[in-house]
Amino acid sequence: MSLHHHTSEALLLDYASGNLAEGWSLAIATHLAMCPECRQRLDIIEATAGALLAEIAPVAGPADAWESFAERLEVEPAPRAAKPVRDEQVTVGEIPQPLRDYVGRFDQIKWKRIGNAHQVILPINDGETMVRLLRIPAGKPVPEHSHGGRELTLVLQGSFHDEVDRFGPGDLEEADGSLTHQPIAGTDMDCICLAVTDAPLKFSSRLVRFMQPYLGI
Repeated sequence: MSLHHHTSEALLLDYASGNLAEGWSLAIATHLAMCPECRQRLDIIEATAGALLAEIAPVAGPADAWESFAERLEVEPAPRAAKPVRDEQVTVGEIPQPLRDYVGRFDQIKWKRIGNAHQVILPINDGETMVRLLRIPAGKPVPEHSHGGRELTLVLQGSFHDEVDRFGPGDLEEADGSLTHQPIAGTDMDCICLAVTDAPLKFSSRLVRFMQPYLGI
């Protein structure tokens, strides 16, 4: 599998430090499961952070620090953070971990039709992101749109191209409000993507904007 579009340095740093909400974390972890190059980058970041942490002199905290921390563990659920399976060999046509924990296999997905495409909304409750699987029929476009925030799109199967470039399996496109594009699936097979957003899409078509609340996009 040859990848051309990788996670940005900023996102990888946030992922390594545990600062990403579950939806973003899931997208990055799934990309990492498909991308040996980014796993190596993550190893370097974590090793560097560990070395810097080891050089920090310990500072005495409050006498009741442990008791306070233990109380927080009892009342505050730990945020769910997806982690890649580093030694997994991702087979073309299979959903990699950790996404497989959320959706199972491709043949288990129950798609819901939206326009000329299909989607499944994943049960992510991080209070920040909307996470969905999209299946775009071969050769078909999705409506032109821009973004009210950040959008991460990870190709799982097939491919798409837009105003930026072509994206194949494992490639990750990071978009924001500066990008207006119309992804079009490759002609050889349906394109299945993992898409994560933190704000509704801004569609160019007035009709699509009218239907947006009913389509859930």
